[in-house]
Amino acid sequence: MLAATSVAKSYAGVPALTDGRIQLKRGSVHALCGGNGAGKSTFLSILMGLHRADSGSILVKGRLVHYASAAEALADGIAIITQELSPVLDMTVAENIYLGREPRRGGWFVDRARMESDAAALFARLGFDIDPKLRMRELSVARIQLVEIAKAISRDADILIMDEPTSAIGEKETATFFKAIRGLSAAGVGIIYVSHRLTDIFQIADSYTVFRDGRFVESGALADIDRQRLIALIVGRDLRDADQRASTARPEPMIEMRGFSRAGQFADISLQIARGEILGLYGLMGAGRSEFANAVYGNQPKDTGEVLIDGRPVEIRAPSDALRNGIAIVTEDRKETGLVLSSSVSDNIVIAALGRFSRLGFVDGRKVAGAVEKEIAAFRIRTASRHLPVQSLSGGNQQKVVLARCVETEPRILICDEPTRGIDEGAKREVYAFLSAFAAAGNAVLLISSEIPEILANADRIVVFRRGRIAGELAAGEATQDALVHLAS
Repeated sequence: MLAATSVAKSYAGVPALTDGRIQLKRGSVHALCGGNGAGKSTFLSILMGLHRADSGSILVKGRLVHYASAAEALADGIAIITQELSPVLDMTVAENIYLGREPRRGGWFVDRARMESDAAALFARLGFDIDPKLRMRELSVARIQLVEIAKAISRDADILIMDEPTSAIGEKETATFFKAIRGLSAAGVGIIYVSHRLTDIFQIADSYTVFRDGRFVESGALADIDRQRLIALIVGRDLRDADQRASTARPEPMIEMRGFSRAGQFADISLQIARGEILGLYGLMGAGRSEFANAVYGNQPKDTGEVLIDGRPVEIRAPSDALRNGIAIVTEDRKETGLVLSSSVSDNIVIAALGRFSRLGFVDGRKVAGAVEKEIAAFRIRTASRHLPVQSLSGGNQQKVVLARCVETEPRILICDEPTRGIDEGAKREVYAFLSAFAAAGNAVLLISSEIPEILANADRIVVFRRGRIAGELAAGEATQDALVHLAS
């Protein structure tokens, strides 16, 4: 259905892709794998007509194509689910799905009833429990991701490109989504599936292509390769599977949350995190994990609840209170709440800690530059310059900027909500090492993740949320995937 050969693209003379290749067969789910900065996003942008290739050829259904816009690609039967969500927040779910192709009455007036009915039927077919009449800003990040998935599928495309489609959704929703993918492939749709979740790739894909440093590395059938070999191809070196980290937890609690409640989201949540401990928080979509974390940090109001740090009550009404008390947060959606996308990498890293770099109201540029370069090196952020807008970085490198910003506030307590979303396998290991070292230094970490292997490998204890309440708690040694899923559902 699609064959690309020797596709290349440079920006301002800097190569982003030097040899992009792929072959997609009808009814196949083909995994496109690669680390952050491997050239995958550039390649997909070219396939969708968002950018023109400098050289190379792309054949779609046997025809040589040079799409000048995404509209041309869509008209030719190619649709994409993008990694970075871009909903129109003040429109309804149904309006977002059919934006630009709304059903009409008499050729003039939007048929809202039919549009909402069509959206409801689409969700029913996919197994997504979403009200088409809700405004997008009323949805969680996970539900927004499901709407983006439904929107792409609704176009009845011959070729579907899926860029990190499960990065914001939980295990239950992923299983439902995979069922929909199998139905599409059985109907002859060709799917290019991009994900850093290797578990997903081995579960849903039948073939693979690996990019590294902007170049094609290898293609083949997934049945002929194992996880370790695929990781080695992606990162360029062998990496062992992550083992359970050695606990550094101490007896005394560093932070305690008592009686946290917010109507309709979570109720009567009481947790302690000890010095040196990583506390894992797991739950299905809508369980209230992110809402609880944001209430602790002061991003969202709580109805009841108090926070104690080192046994002393502290009042946290806003993020500034949290920062003053040594708490930092990595939010689940870096684009909406984690970064100022139009600002530079440098500004994003120091924005929450400018007081450390200022005197008499003036920012010391040399101190800022030194701190930023240190964080770029520590987190291995791939950027040509600290002055580049952070929106020009890959998703994984943007996530590293968020972590670097947290570090610059010199926190003692770190709340991490899906901290490895959109990060490749090599970078994940770097994040895990950072969290382990942070805890070992006598600090505390609340790790919220939808990836069970991540929770099992990094947490000392795991608390499971179900429908806004604590469903159970397991020590790392007794926790299993089945036990966590059982408690969560």
